[in-house]
Amino acid sequence: MLIELNQVKPEPIPKEMVARSDIWGTRLNIEPKSFTLISAHSGKGKSTLLHLLYGLRNDYSGEASIDGQSLEKQEMGDWTRLRSQKIALLFQELRLFPKLSAQENITLIPESNPQAPTETEMAERLGMEEFLSKPIENLSFGQRQRIAIIRTLRKPFKLLLLDEPFSHLDKKNEKLSSNLIEEIARANEATVLVTSLGESPPLPFDRTLSL
Repeated sequence: MLIELNQVKPEPIPKEMVARSDIWGTRLNIEPKSFTLISAHSGKGKSTLLHLLYGLRNDYSGEASIDGQSLEKQEMGDWTRLRSQKIALLFQELRLFPKLSAQENITLIPESNPQAPTETEMAERLGMEEFLSKPIENLSFGQRQRIAIIRTLRKPFKLLLLDEPFSHLDKKNEKLSSNLIEEIARANEATVLVTSLGESPPLPFDRTLSL
């Protein structure tokens, strides 16, 4: 999916942040099927950008579109269809249900991605198979992060938005997760945006943008 941003500025945002940004207040295209890293310290608007592209925020000036469709003009039903069929977002805070098991959290999403392995296969590849029956509240944050990655990859998407997806993973699990993400994103011919506090995850990024 093609992302086009034209002079987009979240409200409110300090002028000095806009002046130093590769994204805010610029004209920017993010090409289909590309991998883009959004690098910035906390408080610079990484989550804001992803939430804007997911239709959770509309408090901005300028123009934003996906595949030529203005985000401002999308109605609630349009966003529901986009989120169920075209856009997947891994929230920084994960948004898992603590009392449900890991398996139940994964399968809450009704539509599955035909280009992805089964949730059991993905769990095995990320070292989480034995934890599928455990309640989320009994898992570490890093384990929860891997479950959230599996849940996100399990749904259909053409645009994959990952908000600091590896913040609590060691290098081994970061690499395993990155390999799975790249494999499924390539199979879906998806555009991928990943946010990070600075370090570059082991993904084949086409470009890095700063906020």
